[in-house]
This record gives sequence, structure tokens and C-alpha cells, in this order.
Amino acid sequence: MKAGDYVLKSMTGYGRAQKIINGRDILVEIRSVNHRYYEYSSRIPRAYSYIDEKLKAQLKTGITRGKVEISVTINNIENKDTTIAINKAAAEGYIKALRSISEEFGLSDDLTLSKLIKLPDIFNVQKTPDNEEQVWNDISQVSSEALEKFVSMREKEGEKLKEDVLSKSQLILSMVAKVEEISPKTVENYRNRLYQKLSEILESKSIDQQRILTEAAVFAEKIAVDEETVRLRSHISQMCEMLEHDEAVGRKLDFIVQEMNREVNTIGSKAQDINITKIVVDMKAEIEKIREQIQNIE
Repeated sequence: MKAGDYVLKSMTGYGRAQKIINGRDILVEIRSVNHRYYEYSSRIPRAYSYIDEKLKAQLKTGITRGKVEISVTINNIENKDTTIAINKAAAEGYIKALRSISEEFGLSDDLTLSKLIKLPDIFNVQKTPDNEEQVWNDISQVSSEALEKFVSMREKEGEKLKEDVLSKSQLILSMVAKVEEISPKTVENYRNRLYQKLSEILESKSIDQQRILTEAAVFAEKIAVDEETVRLRSHISQMCEMLEHDEAVGRKLDFIVQEMNREVNTIGSKAQDINITKIVVDMKAEIEKIREQIQNIE
């Protein structure tokens, strides 16, 4: 596959093609579900098992990940794969034996062709050896069409997945912006509460403003999520860029989502504001939805 040819694909797909070629009715069906790696299985008539490796190689040109199954059904509608041969030795043996009995016992000779062909082993039904190259050429025409339809369906599903992931990414970014807006206010509220509490305790005594500032600074350091939100934005940006790459990115996206989840968990552990806690819960829910979608991207 050349750079620039890749289109984001879902790992779920189905493709079907059927043609009559050289007296054979050939049906090929390809289906797949998500899987960490490329896993191939097939259902092929035993007489045509020699095409299995060729089918596996053909499918590998259009599939990099997924649990893939190909089913091939072949009906010889013109019976070109069989010939009827006359067993002349058996026929001659029957004729000689019957005429010998006729002469020995004085019986009338009423031997006819219609009676002769009813005797065992007069005819041999033989399977004509396959021209394996021709058979493969015929089957590969059908499997190639099925693969094309299969890949097309995967690409359509992949585009839907991409749009959904991008939409959820923008929603998470809007939540990050809210966290960034609320976080500084949390420190300010803490400083005000601390000042009020000390005022009540000390009453008329003077309040050490430096102490309040120091306490507030320590608290601010504990709950600061600036680094986490910056990294989270970076991860989301990387994910959106990967969705535009001209290569299979499913595994890389899975790693990025793990990192996103890590940053959100850290924000949640630092959160001292109920509003941020609620936002964290919502972000985790959206990340989980993205993770489920990414698991189905090739």
C-alpha cells in the first residue's frame, strides 16, 4: 500500500461476490470483527484447499487488523470436472461369460446394451484433474470483488467512527476549558475562607497576611492542574492528527486514550471543587466512549 492510499477503516466489515466462470458458480463471502491483530480463518471445499494460502495473501493486501473469515462455495453447474469412462475389460468379460452360459445351457441370447449397462463396473466416473492455476484465476476474480466491497464497507464505517471520535474530542476540550476556568477560582475561594476563619479565631488581633498567602500558595500547588490540562489538550490534538494519517493507527490511538485517561484521573485526584469533580466524571465517560470506538479502528 502506497503512502496516501490509506483511509481510516473499521475492523467490522462484510463483502460478498458471486459469479459463474468456466462452468463454476463461485460464491465468496468475507466478514470480520475487531481483533488486536490480523487473524485469518477460512471455509473452503476440501477439493480446493490448495487456494487457501493464496486467499490469505490476497486478503492481507487490504486488511491489517481484525478477525477475518472467508467462505468459498463452488458448484460445478456444467459438470466439467467429471468424465465417464467405459470399462471395456469388464464389458468384454460380462459378454463372454453370458454367451458361454447361453451355449452351455441352451438358452436364447437376448443380451442387449440396455441390460449390459445395468451390470456393475461397466462405467467409471472419474474426476478431471483441476487446472489449479485456472481455478485460482477464476476464484480470485470473485474474491477480489468481495474484498473490494468488504474494504469499502470498512471505510464507510471508519469514517463514521472518525466523525464520532472527533465530536467527542471537541466535547472533552470544552470540559477542559471549564476546568481551567474554575481551577483558579478554587484557590481564591480557599484564600477567602482561610482569611475568614482566621478572623473568627483571632477576632480583634491582627492577621498575618503573609501566612494566609503562604497557606494559599501551598494549597494552590496541591490542586494545580495546569500541567494535566496542557497534556490533555496535547493528547487530544495528537489523536485528531492521527485520525488524518495515511496509515493504520488503531494501536497508537489506544495508547493515546490511555494517556488521556491518566491525566483526567490525576485532575480528579487533585480536585477540591465539586464542579470540577462533576466535569471529571463526564470527561471519563466520554473517554470511555472514545476507547470503545477506537477498539474497532484498524
